[in-house]
Amino acid sequence: MTPLALVRATGLALALTLGLGGCAQLAREPVKAGEVARLSGRLSVNVAGSVHERGTGGSASFELYGDPDTGRLELTSPLGALVARARWQPGQALLETPGHEQRFDDLDALTRELLGEPVPVAALFDWLQGRPWNDRPYQAVEGGFEQLGWRIQSRRPSLVATRLAEPVVTLRARLDGGDESAP
Repeated sequence: MTPLALVRATGLALALTLGLGGCAQLAREPVKAGEVARLSGRLSVNVAGSVHERGTGGSASFELYGDPDTGRLELTSPLGALVARARWQPGQALLETPGHEQRFDDLDALTRELLGEPVPVAALFDWLQGRPWNDRPYQAVEGGFEQLGWRIQSRRPSLVATRLAEPVVTLRARLDGGDESAP
């Protein structure tokens, strides 16, 4: 299987997981003391296709807790079922889906498995608030900025992040109006 075909198969798996969320789901967890920077809304990820292969993608509601070092991302299907949970702390990341748990060395490896391509979750805390991530250099461009190989266009409460490398990945997010931690 070619790397691109593997990406597409993984994206299809995400779409099926989210679509079948009404059948199997994870148990919800209460917010723990000390969890900060709660952001929530809708998220979609699309991996562009080619002449020979269809693009893939999926969408879900999300809740993002913690910070780039220690946190949690939960994905909920359109039917309200919690279908995936990612947790991370220094040196490890965990992905939980109904009936399955996988450990990874870092968030990039985890998102590569979940979405078919690495997505810089650590940067999302800042990107969702319309600003570049402090840990990496960025360049201002018309309508936003470029960072980590992604072009970010943000008009709160919406974000469009497009990876500039092939295959093109487009991440769209819209924050809920009740964002509790936004400055």
